[in-house]
Amino acid sequence: MRKKIEILAPAKNLYQGMAAINAGADAVYMGAHMFGARTNATNSIEDIAEMVRYAHLFKAKVLVTVNTILYENELEPCRQLIWDLYNVGVDAIIVQDMAILEMDLPPIAIHASTQANNRDAAHVKFLADAGMKRVVLARELNIDQIREIHEATGVELEFFVTGALCVSFSGNCYMSVANGERSANRGSCAQNCRLPYRLIDGKGETLIESSHLLSIKDLDLSDELPKLINAGISSFKIEGRLKDIVYVKNNTSYLRKRLDAFLEAHPDKYEKASSGRTFFNYEPELDRSFNRGYTDYFLNHRREKIGSWESPKSKGQYIGKLLEIKANGYRIENAELLNNGDGLYFINNEGIADGALVNIIINDLVVPNEMKALELGTEIYRNLDAEFNRMIENENSAVRKISVNMQFSETDSGFRLQVTDEDGHTCTVQQEMPKEPAKNADGLLDNIKKNLAKTGNTPFIAEEVEIAFSQDWFLPNSKVNEIRRMALEQLAEVRVKEYHREEIPIVKTEHPYPVKSLDYTFNVSNSMARAFYHRHGVTDIEKAFELQWDPGKSRVMVTKYCVKYELGKCPRYQRETMGTKLAEPLTLKHGEVEYKLKFNCKPCEMEIWEKDAEFVIEEEED
Repeated sequence: MRKKIEILAPAKNLYQGMAAINAGADAVYMGAHMFGARTNATNSIEDIAEMVRYAHLFKAKVLVTVNTILYENELEPCRQLIWDLYNVGVDAIIVQDMAILEMDLPPIAIHASTQANNRDAAHVKFLADAGMKRVVLARELNIDQIREIHEATGVELEFFVTGALCVSFSGNCYMSVANGERSANRGSCAQNCRLPYRLIDGKGETLIESSHLLSIKDLDLSDELPKLINAGISSFKIEGRLKDIVYVKNNTSYLRKRLDAFLEAHPDKYEKASSGRTFFNYEPELDRSFNRGYTDYFLNHRREKIGSWESPKSKGQYIGKLLEIKANGYRIENAELLNNGDGLYFINNEGIADGALVNIIINDLVVPNEMKALELGTEIYRNLDAEFNRMIENENSAVRKISVNMQFSETDSGFRLQVTDEDGHTCTVQQEMPKEPAKNADGLLDNIKKNLAKTGNTPFIAEEVEIAFSQDWFLPNSKVNEIRRMALEQLAEVRVKEYHREEIPIVKTEHPYPVKSLDYTFNVSNSMARAFYHRHGVTDIEKAFELQWDPGKSRVMVTKYCVKYELGKCPRYQRETMGTKLAEPLTLKHGEVEYKLKFNCKPCEMEIWEKDAEFVIEEEED
């Protein structure tokens, strides 16, 4: 049996979800009206039901995020929500809180959110044995760790491949709640990591006056799809439930083309996870929609610097260098790529990320809405591509079609059209009408075939049309169109009705959790989650951070990202070129808010602590 490989796209709302399906997504994930980790991307049950119907038409799936931690008074509303989602046909829910596995639930598939901190084989195997159909792996994993998890568990594995990166281990960032009581684990992250900070060393000297020191580039693993498939990934996830439709369609269609090329080269081992083909009238390119520059993160281990220190905003597509400055405009390398209305991004003479809009282009002179102080040689990017946006925002820029074969024949009292789609679904429509021999048979059959093949705005495309008549019968075009319309409408109903949703009953288990003691990073915030872990052998359970925060003294983040490495001062990887050691502890300061940095070189991690926290600075290993 061939393995199905899936592209999973974000859906801020119904409209963007349908657009993602049209652009080639095999599945979409979206939030309901509560308990999703993006409070600004919520959808009603009615819209989710409509999304389910549209997706199932193409044998695509709809996954709903129920991935916040839950407080005691939310347990019953959450249970009721999951039943509502099941009843409208949702394929799976994505969860963080283990309380959900304690609930009286319908037999709906459950996926473990990346917020559940899925970073090692023992933890992932535990989740699989507890009933998780799929596990969304932590973004920080390298290819060897992914392969190890796959070989140890066999559970479905999902991995982010494009989009924004959380600098922290997902589910273990508490900067937002500590600095303003907006919990990332409750869907309200304030994105403190994207703010500018001053970097101060242990002697009180300022090393960097102001820079976005925790902001990192966006993820692009599109070149690594074959490697990831071979390592065990079956679902490729696009980040971005808060992004616009240009981003969603561009990312989805780009990955669709890349994945299809791989699937066509390996037809015996892998197959697409949904039906239909997508036709584009644009050429998808990742850097033409929102991005901060790209990184492969840690998939290929720690190599490049990954910070996006100049700005947390979109950098976009590289155009070229500034060649000449005129009184009212710029001459820019590759200016022919630009259009009126484009947005430009650059670093100005003060070293600050800046930008301008293109008012008009006269010959090769780019006239902006505002002249900025720039040096010759400045690299110019386009972070608003006006023409590309107009093209991709058009509803018909990406159209998805399911292949059908048509057999048109006569009956004793009229005509019959049988339509069979690429998945074997069949629909037959008969039309009672008098049969009249054609007075002029020239081009008759070709004309009928042409009209039958006019599938128009339906989700179908006719690959073959066969006509079997005993003689040439006269048929008005209106009758041909009517029987085609009836057949395709009924076939769409058949496809939705015959869609198979996998149902997985939740069975309570008692296998031991890999550790006996849980600290606050396990985010246990209610009695049902506590009961779940107790039943699996855990004896000591700390409350979630949100329920026990000690202001000013807490560790608020653990990350694989490292400020020392970005500065070229890593004693592990950059010893030969690092020069003098930095005086620690390093401090990040934004306004009156301060954080101290602790570097754990053995696991190659950085911790961020509030200013009054006390910790021991470990000696660097030789």
